[in-house]
Amino acid sequence: MRIAALLLTVSSVLLAQHPVTVQVDASKSLGPYKPIYAYFGYDEPNYTYAANGKKLIRELASLSSDPVYIRTHFMLATGDGSPGLKWGSTNAYTEDASGKPIYDWTIVDRILNTYIDAGAKPFVEIGFMPQALSTKPDPYHTTWIPGAKNEQYSVGWTYPPKDYEKWGALVNEWVKHAVAKWGKTEVESWYWEVWNEPDISYWHGTPEEYDKLYDYAVDGVKRALPTARVGGPATTGPGSDRAAKFLEQFLEHCVSGKNAATGLTGAPIDFVSYHAKGRPENVGTHIRMGIGKETQDVRRGFEIVHSFAALKDLPIVLSEADPEGCAACSSRVYPQNAYRNGTLYPAYTALMLKNIFDLASAEKTNIAGMLTWAFEFEDQPYFDGFRTLATNGIDKPVLNVFRMAGLMQGERVAVESSGHLSVDTIVSQGVRGESVDVDALATRSSHSIAIMLWNYQDEDVPGEAAEIKLAISGIPQLVGRVLVQHYRIDQSHSNAYTAWKDLGSPTAPTAQQYSKLEAAGQLQLLDSPSWLESHAGRATLQITLPLQAISLVELSW
Repeated sequence: MRIAALLLTVSSVLLAQHPVTVQVDASKSLGPYKPIYAYFGYDEPNYTYAANGKKLIRELASLSSDPVYIRTHFMLATGDGSPGLKWGSTNAYTEDASGKPIYDWTIVDRILNTYIDAGAKPFVEIGFMPQALSTKPDPYHTTWIPGAKNEQYSVGWTYPPKDYEKWGALVNEWVKHAVAKWGKTEVESWYWEVWNEPDISYWHGTPEEYDKLYDYAVDGVKRALPTARVGGPATTGPGSDRAAKFLEQFLEHCVSGKNAATGLTGAPIDFVSYHAKGRPENVGTHIRMGIGKETQDVRRGFEIVHSFAALKDLPIVLSEADPEGCAACSSRVYPQNAYRNGTLYPAYTALMLKNIFDLASAEKTNIAGMLTWAFEFEDQPYFDGFRTLATNGIDKPVLNVFRMAGLMQGERVAVESSGHLSVDTIVSQGVRGESVDVDALATRSSHSIAIMLWNYQDEDVPGEAAEIKLAISGIPQLVGRVLVQHYRIDQSHSNAYTAWKDLGSPTAPTAQQYSKLEAAGQLQLLDSPSWLESHAGRATLQITLPLQAISLVELSW
């Protein structure tokens, strides 16, 4: 047996011998439970209005009572609207022979209408560069091929504008059109984010040229709607020195730099965005996740924002927060991504949700969103290992952790777990070797308590379940019984992937099989709802939680 598997076996035996105690004190508030989970995004805008895209967007919009925000790339890219992996277009801007702008919002409106009609909100990414404005317009259209070097991917759409005034006017016309179509109040509720990852190949300009791009974009937005919410810079993870330096110089520009569009000092910024990614690896016998890397990205970004006194209270949106960086990299071609179909992905996400809340509290930052960069791909094999929330209209296990999060309401409350690993430990060591993180996130509203529990390990190898004693205090003293509903994601619950394999992994499921897979993809109860005695505001449950499993325990009265 390999060392990693042996260590995990030892760890699992210790868990079985020494049950984990999780104590929830619902009388001790940690502040409001912000719906940071309710943010999603993807590269391919033209999948938005495909049949399965529309189905998934309706499901996302319905998973939370709070607004769900959706972000996509290529909203200003030139093309005929044909979808492709890591590509999309709207043809929003072209020019006539004399260089006069031509605006066409047909495809842009189709995308945004899909969100709004479903009850979701646009998180509008202002990018990328239209071909007629690019300083290097050819080549422009890109084809991304899984497994290839794709050296011609970041082409004309990644370059600065040849005319910043026209760039600003394009953004201004877009926002004016949005206000005219959907109304001032609706558009005020959106986010407008300038570009994506300008510290790497999505931007073939200098940091200073990005600052100029930002100035003209924000000026265009604010002239159309002064109360619009605008921000950036959507860098890659600031755990790297390159991204950290880019983020720092941009925030310095917003505070005290010369605004290229207005000539004034500084630039308006209503929220700060950057990305945070993990780093899974194939270690030969199995996949090992890199949750420490994503946690470090989050923490370093919080520290940078907090270092600017004028900006430290701004909302922060992690406008991509994921286990790694390439949604369109199928595990069939990239074996390190084999975690995506099963229960390791949602367990990782549950732990990161708490890590982000804990880091925001420690750094005294205003976290607003943790955006999951995963959607769905059309015309791809079932469960092909893309980083998606659904496959051919079938929901994957990871979508159910967001459904769990959407059932939690009110205030975050105190949790202590004997199986908890500190953020410092996770950053420095991950959750590897003998380490297992068995922990919880809990909320309380006026008539309920909700507790999300997980049993997580970076190593994707078999292990024993954790025996958990869940002790809840802070229930109203006069309540004698509470109704318990226990939801579960594991190998046999809320798991269409297991169901698909049990059916023989069909490449073209029959109508009856498809119906079974749809049902298996929904969030499921572990057992029937039941009533539990509460004494002096306290109740206790015994829970067996398999490795990589997630439970949501709801107590109501």
